[in-house]
Amino acid sequence: MPASVMPAPVMADAEALPAESVRFGARPAAVQRILVIRLGALGDFFLSFGPFAAIRERHAADEVTLLTTAPFAALARRAPWFDRVEVDARPALLDVAGLLRLRRQMAGFDFVYDLQTSGRSGRYFLLAGRPPWSGIAPGCSHPHANPRRDFMHTLERQREQLAMAGVADFPPPDLSWLLRWPAIEVPTPYMLLVPGAAPGRSGKRWPATHYGALAALLAGGGLTPVVVGTAGEAELAATIRAACPAAVDLTGQTALADLPGLAAGAALAVGNDTGPMHVAASVGCRCVVLFSADSDPALTAPRGPQGEWPVVLRVRNLSDLPVQDVVAAAAPFLRAAD
Repeated sequence: MPASVMPAPVMADAEALPAESVRFGARPAAVQRILVIRLGALGDFFLSFGPFAAIRERHAADEVTLLTTAPFAALARRAPWFDRVEVDARPALLDVAGLLRLRRQMAGFDFVYDLQTSGRSGRYFLLAGRPPWSGIAPGCSHPHANPRRDFMHTLERQREQLAMAGVADFPPPDLSWLLRWPAIEVPTPYMLLVPGAAPGRSGKRWPATHYGALAALLAGGGLTPVVVGTAGEAELAATIRAACPAAVDLTGQTALADLPGLAAGAALAVGNDTGPMHVAASVGCRCVVLFSADSDPALTAPRGPQGEWPVVLRVRNLSDLPVQDVVAAAAPFLRAAD
């Protein structure tokens, strides 16, 4: 079954947009305290780099705090966009002590940008005392008032949300800080293979045997396949290495901070709809991303540092995607890298 061509991104209807963005009044001379909420997941966090940079520019003279979850805190503290990073322990509704701690964390902000826009973060609007708020929480001061927001890609949706809150400029995010970690040494030239996916989402995985066949074909052309993923995905890497002994298995051996440098040095990344492919795309790595019917690339595909779209191959069942289709999609990138 042939893979479908990437659909055009879904944009907002013109009539759904306000005639003018809602903007702040004149900024007082005093420094304002700004809170940004982005809790996860990995792909969503990396898709928010552009919005982070835009908020930082809008509030260059203010104190900007990020509220995020533990997996992203260390990375966020190295980023140039935040003065402080707070960790949300995600307390349960009956965890009174945890909720009180979270309320203290969220107290006293002059404006909040909720980029998570989930049911949980919407409840935080009330917990924080209903401050000026950009998001979708009922009653918030700067709602993302587009009824088609759920049909927009994350990148365009966040950009429109911020525009409605007065964030007008969207400079390309500075990502040089992502590449300052010592590089992991692998034989060059190399490509990344990302055969995993979220636990319990087997429908989002192209079969590991297919990755093995792809690795063997590309290794025969002089390219070292490098497999990345969690320790729990080591079995996938073993299947790939059984078909291609030249492949390098880094499953379970890379921290989040290692992935951008690995991706930046790769000729290409091929992988499923999963977080590491967002990391690769964010640093400009050429990407071929494989989608099944389990997710919609028009809404969630990885995007490049300037918003560039990757090559997307989509079939209803990924086991039906032929290896040769993926080779054909990768070929132009490999020729460009020569």
